[in-house]
Amino acid sequence: MQPHVSLPRVIGALIILLPFSLLAQQPSPPDQPAPKKEHHSIGIGIKAGLNFANVTNASSINSSTRAGFHVGAFFSTDPKRILGSHTELLYSRHGFNYKNDTVNGSVNLDYLMFTQMIAINITKYFQIQLGGTTSYLLNVKTDSSRYSTGNASADKLLSYYNRFDYGFAGGIEIHPIAGLLVGARYCLSFANLYKQSSFTGTGSFTMPSVNFKNNVVQLSVGYRF
Repeated sequence: MQPHVSLPRVIGALIILLPFSLLAQQPSPPDQPAPKKEHHSIGIGIKAGLNFANVTNASSINSSTRAGFHVGAFFSTDPKRILGSHTELLYSRHGFNYKNDTVNGSVNLDYLMFTQMIAINITKYFQIQLGGTTSYLLNVKTDSSRYSTGNASADKLLSYYNRFDYGFAGGIEIHPIAGLLVGARYCLSFANLYKQSSFTGTGSFTMPSVNFKNNVVQLSVGYRF
């Protein structure tokens, strides 16, 4: 004897099983692209670039810009924060070209440069930096005639210069991808470059008013690890 199955029960069972059957037949979703990995940095980096250096208050010697370079390391906080800090230690070559009626030449000034700035992050890609610099003069080199005082130790070029320098620094930094950075900065010294306000040497070049101050534009690239 065949078991009797009522039609309403069959319809009810189909209604219950139909959603599960449709779900089982749906194709699996396509592979989603892997999420883009963010650059998780520790804040330490290296940088290098070009300097375009001159001195202020130097109309008496017709000074002009002299190209140099800088290289060093830095530490900066997470660029995702609105406010942060940026610290640098650089070897930086400043200097200037000069010319008057009787002589022309150039001066190279090699500094160990410490910079401490506040970083204002407009986005994680763009940063404004404002702060100060302190520098120590390591070496001076010039292609002009040297001044002579009659004292061999005083005739050393460094004896004419203030070894310590300080001033203002401000600029921008762009972070296009991963840890790469590109920056531009302006540095203006507040300290006089020379120890004396004026001097005259036995050479052919005389500076009657010496209150020059370093004036440098830096363009750099670097990487933040």
